[in-house]
Amino acid sequence: MKKVTSFIKKNPAFTVFFILTLGVIAVAVFAPFIATHDPYEAVLTDAVQPPSSEHWFGTDRMGRDLFSRVIYGARASLSASLSLVCIIVVAGTFLGIIAGYFGGILDAVIMRISDMMISFPGMVLAIAVAGILGANVTNAVIAISIVSWTKYARLARSLVLKIRNRDYIAAARVTGSKNGHILWKYMLPNALPTILITGATDIGSMMLEIAGLSFLGFGAQPPIAEWGLMLNEGRAYMTAAPWLMIFPGLAIFITVVVFNLLGDSLRDVLDPRDE
Repeated sequence: MKKVTSFIKKNPAFTVFFILTLGVIAVAVFAPFIATHDPYEAVLTDAVQPPSSEHWFGTDRMGRDLFSRVIYGARASLSASLSLVCIIVVAGTFLGIIAGYFGGILDAVIMRISDMMISFPGMVLAIAVAGILGANVTNAVIAISIVSWTKYARLARSLVLKIRNRDYIAAARVTGSKNGHILWKYMLPNALPTILITGATDIGSMMLEIAGLSFLGFGAQPPIAEWGLMLNEGRAYMTAAPWLMIFPGLAIFITVVVFNLLGDSLRDVLDPRDE
């Protein structure tokens, strides 16, 4: 308990943003208990009603309760964003460590593929891939993964190159340590703190990219409650019913800010210069 109290006192910003992050995740997990209505129940007679005591955020063009849809939207947006970050972090880190440690042809192939992916505008390439695969959340995650892993591969490779020729790595080889053991015990722990910080910060940006694809029609499809799709559905009513865009937009804004600030505060916690 003393260690926890000491950590909180030493890192108040991280503690606050970590609690806020848990709050956002809790909203997604406990959405059935927080939502006041069935988010998919359409009541056409209640279509496009302004916020009221019955419908806190108003209703959409199908008469569905917007508050409930925003709450359930946290599930779709968060699960897609977290899955996307996990995929690109694992894939990019693995390829980057392999490329940096072994070098040679393997390094050249991985980095040339990375260069090729970077040469295209990321969102444009993601739209093209999502269009080929078909419009849904899963394919949107795959499309963005294909264009986003390069960042982590390059980062992990650069971190590995810094220590690949250190004396303790040479000593490990001399004593008979296999490559797999060296990669797991020395290379991965060296890259992990920076990778985790980058991943935490990227959750917000990945959420924006998924919402962007849904907004353009290449991500979530009706009637799924997803924030980017809800923005697209409310676009036609921007002047007559602005709440259809305000509340999903606020949900995206708040969530992205919380995760970005969590990543910044995590950097302060893991920054070795503070030790």
